[in-house]
Amino acid sequence: MIGAIIGDVVGSCFEHFPIKSTEFPLLSEDSRFTDDTVLTVAVAEWLLNGGPLAEIFHRCVERYPYVIYGDTFIKWAFQRDTEPYNSWGNGSAMRVSPVAYASDSLDDVLALAKKSAEVTHNHQDGIRGAQAVAVAVYLARTGATRGEIKHEITERFSYDLNRTLDDIRPEYHFDVSCNGSVPESMIAFLESTCFEGAIRNAVSLGGDADTQACIAGALAEAFYHEIPRELHDGVFALLDESMRGVIDEFYSRFNLPPWKLV
Repeated sequence: MIGAIIGDVVGSCFEHFPIKSTEFPLLSEDSRFTDDTVLTVAVAEWLLNGGPLAEIFHRCVERYPYVIYGDTFIKWAFQRDTEPYNSWGNGSAMRVSPVAYASDSLDDVLALAKKSAEVTHNHQDGIRGAQAVAVAVYLARTGATRGEIKHEITERFSYDLNRTLDDIRPEYHFDVSCNGSVPESMIAFLESTCFEGAIRNAVSLGGDADTQACIAGALAEAFYHEIPRELHDGVFALLDESMRGVIDEFYSRFNLPPWKLV
């Protein structure tokens, strides 16, 4: 989960100021956590404690009202609605990574990912995006190769992962749909050689940078098991005590193997 959060914080500076390069400062005085982090931690809290996920999302918006959320989501949350709004956006995919660690089989991953998505994103594309990310993270954490991850996601979800970043980058633009952002985030991971590289690749697409780096970071954490110490410490310093507490409890409860700080 911390990989997703690091990706979110790194990408936060570039969501509205897109770049088409992998050369940029990872953290700056403008770096911050966004709704991706808030809702990822909310899903972890739900997996730890149970209860209606919609109510947990509502409480998170009350706790972090200054974070910019999606327009439909924030309206839904402020109205304390409990019915989904048929979204096909990547909000379901950005928050789902904890599911991959709280599941012991692909069937469990698929079921939990669907449940985490459909509280808001009950459109088939919103559910598919969440399931694809959760399955990819699960495969990465259980020792699958890049080729095996690519094959499974392609076959199961019909995402086109045969493109390259060089193919995508020139014409790519901001896209909040699952179909238009999740596959590209996965390609950013597949072309990487380290944790930092996956996040840099995702940001360099010039799209929905925080969410795409969040997804790529979640995959990279699960696959590489190494996170740069300076990056980890810089991001953790931006989180409040409540967030850090949920993260620590989640990693302890589900016996996550510790990643190495390098």
